[in-house]
Amino acid sequence: MRDETIVTVIHKVEDTGITRRRRDACIVVIYGAELGRKYNIEGREMTIGRATVNDICVSQDSVSRTHATITADDSGVKIRDNESTNGTYVNDHKIHEAYLKDGDLIKVGRSIFKFLTGDNIESSYHEEIYRLSTVDGLTQIFNKRYFTDTLERELSRARRYDRPLALMMFDIDHFKRCNDTYGHRAGDHVLRQVAELVRERSRKVDVVARYGGEEFAVILPEIDLQGAAKFGETIRGMVEQTHFVFEGRHIPLTISVGVAELEPHIANADDLIQTADARLYRAKQGGRNRVVAVDSDN
Repeated sequence: MRDETIVTVIHKVEDTGITRRRRDACIVVIYGAELGRKYNIEGREMTIGRATVNDICVSQDSVSRTHATITADDSGVKIRDNESTNGTYVNDHKIHEAYLKDGDLIKVGRSIFKFLTGDNIESSYHEEIYRLSTVDGLTQIFNKRYFTDTLERELSRARRYDRPLALMMFDIDHFKRCNDTYGHRAGDHVLRQVAELVRERSRKVDVVARYGGEEFAVILPEIDLQGAAKFGETIRGMVEQTHFVFEGRHIPLTISVGVAELEPHIANADDLIQTADARLYRAKQGGRNRVVAVDSDN
């Protein structure tokens, strides 16, 4: 990873005219190629684009040659879209020009950068790198690695104390069709929206994770199969009834859900995942937009 000198951003206090030191700043790749790479905000213009001459090269067809420019001035750190074909987004809002705040998410093409600024930028950066080991950069829910580690722990705890444990797995129906019809940016948008919807509806003890692609998983401690099926039906109905909109276009969505609970014949976390995943597959075979919680229709 390149080690660059951090240039301090200078701000002027409006009322007194006194120049003061302000916090250092950088952007970090949290989704896309070179995950975790840091780009320090320097005292000159920095360009983001597809062409290799840019300070930050994002080699994607959806990115313009010189897509956006980042500058530091007396008012802060600013990003400007250079009339790119597909736009520049800050916190999911398409912008022409915007000043950045600590924690803002910048989307260029399918890559996402996080803006960090503070009195100790190195500490913030290392905290973000640690967070990236557990969180999916696109959806901001837990990633597959954290999910599998947590499921192993929860399974051991449930067995030790003879407590119920359930797992719900679901994916978005016809997601490829969604991408083909509305574009990958719209697909990324609905993935984030579905993740947020499920996270808001879940309990604090539940673990909501992106399992891969358009597939999600939810660990449900202290919940039996009946309770998990009920929760799955609640989520299924919420997704079906939600109006997902991207750039003015309504995107109808449904999900298929498979649920399973810890039973004596399930030896490990992989067995529980395979059971829930097999029922998810049966939900899709059965016509999609439904919940399957048993291994037969009887």
